[in-house]
Amino acid sequence: MTGAGLARLTHKSAVDDLHEAIMRDGAVIIEGLFDEGTIEGLKADIGPVLEHSHNGSGFGGNRTRRASGLFRYSKHMVTVAQNPLYRGVCDKILNAPVDIQFGGDSTPIPSSMHIGATQAVMIGPGQAAQPLHRDDLVFLWRHPNEREATIQIMVAATDFTAETGGTNVIPGSHLWDDNRVPTREEAIPTEMKAGSALIFIGSAYHGGGENSTEDEFRMGVSMSYDLGILRAQENPFLLYNLETIRSFPEQLQKDLDWHSEHYLGWVEVEGELLNPIELLADESWVSIDDGLPKHAPKRTASHAF
Repeated sequence: MTGAGLARLTHKSAVDDLHEAIMRDGAVIIEGLFDEGTIEGLKADIGPVLEHSHNGSGFGGNRTRRASGLFRYSKHMVTVAQNPLYRGVCDKILNAPVDIQFGGDSTPIPSSMHIGATQAVMIGPGQAAQPLHRDDLVFLWRHPNEREATIQIMVAATDFTAETGGTNVIPGSHLWDDNRVPTREEAIPTEMKAGSALIFIGSAYHGGGENSTEDEFRMGVSMSYDLGILRAQENPFLLYNLETIRSFPEQLQKDLDWHSEHYLGWVEVEGELLNPIELLADESWVSIDDGLPKHAPKRTASHAF
């Protein structure tokens, strides 16, 4: 039942087509989303990290190795995060404006989004299937809900097959309430070539598949965008030092919460509520231990909340 129930689009598809498929089925497969150079680069950079990691336990899988904070290890993660199709559909779903009454006027305010977590997963031979779950469980999200909390991408670094543990997904499960119990029989395995990707919303039931092979490993590289008003799943302020953050493109800096929107995430300096992105631009600022800049930087467009 290869790909039954899930649409299979290509890297040339429009964001609107991707959005339609996801909102209908809860997930979609994008074939050939990343080129060979990106995939080989991810494997070369992150593969050695996984090789030196320990197998997990319980929910994480006792024959599965994981690594997080992936922007530390590979510049190719920027390519994943800024992919126009993935980022475009996240922006369409997560960043939909909310009407706010402010001073007697109804003002549409974009919701904002940020990077929630990054993770590479190596499923080894003999690994049992992961329990089916929803990724928005970390936020104690209730269903049905008028909005999504998180959108995940799983990039195939090696071919995904039913035998190697391709991610199990239940199409349409994002429409279920919280009393509906998922069953293994309803799930289908994600089967796709290296370079393709599975994109799914946090309300869709899924889980890593069983690796029934004797000697094949399945490697996937994943990340999520979450609603900006929710706490990030991994802590970027401890994962990345200041030098590393400053080396990233500005959009990635903002996505890793060095940015303030809706009066969330600001830093006070001499009575001014500053956008943290301005601290990164101030080379005199080294760390919080050395104190904030003696004078608040001049207001710029990025200062607006």
